[in-house]
Amino acid sequence: MAKLEAVRHRVLLLSLSVPLACLLAACGAAARTQQGESGAAAHVNRHCRSGTKQLGNRRLAVAVVVRSQSRAYRRPGRAPFARFGRVNQNGFPTVFRALAAVRRSDCRPSWYRVQLPLRPNGVTGFIQARTVELARVRTRILVDISSRRLTLYRSGRRVLQTTVAVGSPATPTPTGHYYVNQRLIPSDPSGPYGPAALGVSAFSNVLTGWTQGGPIGIHGTNEPWSIGRAVSNGCIRVRNPVLRRLFAAARAGTPVVIRP
Repeated sequence: MAKLEAVRHRVLLLSLSVPLACLLAACGAAARTQQGESGAAAHVNRHCRSGTKQLGNRRLAVAVVVRSQSRAYRRPGRAPFARFGRVNQNGFPTVFRALAAVRRSDCRPSWYRVQLPLRPNGVTGFIQARTVELARVRTRILVDISSRRLTLYRSGRRVLQTTVAVGSPATPTPTGHYYVNQRLIPSDPSGPYGPAALGVSAFSNVLTGWTQGGPIGIHGTNEPWSIGRAVSNGCIRVRNPVLRRLFAAARAGTPVVIRP
């Protein structure tokens, strides 16, 4: 198991990577085995109507990075149901995709509604705004399982499209709306994950007993013959040269839409 390094440079939170240990254990060799662009928050007027404002669109998403620790609530002010530290169990900064902001009359957000990297897939919660930093993300990934295609968009424009391998009928890739929640480097770039992996905030619906709950990722492969087939344990495999391009472009917080 590769040793995970601590994150030191917060200015690079959404673009740095950490070594990949056994995070993607559910996605290895074959099914038969098993920081968005950092930026300041947008300028707002000094007087606003208090309430909830949706964040993001097809060209721009919003991510939040935990400063020190943060708690997730079903509703603002209720008892928390989850707690998060500055970094996750793989040593990567804890990142959420922000879906909406609860603003005060002075326009400052008091809460964010965010998507969380927890089961069940797609679960959301509210976190206090003072516990996180905001970042803009201009990339978006679309995975079409039936056509076995992955498309990367930047600012709404298609910049990369490639054929991928997807989950087998017994271990299917989960569909839904997710986001890149970590960027990982395998200890062996010639191994089953290739040179890098994008961790996604989704979990296998069938491999619940695997390491860290069976998380899903987009990664390279040492089995290029598998590209274009439904053979993985749920992860999305990309040819290594293309994966390097995708990895360089997709920051943490990048929305990932996986459709049937």
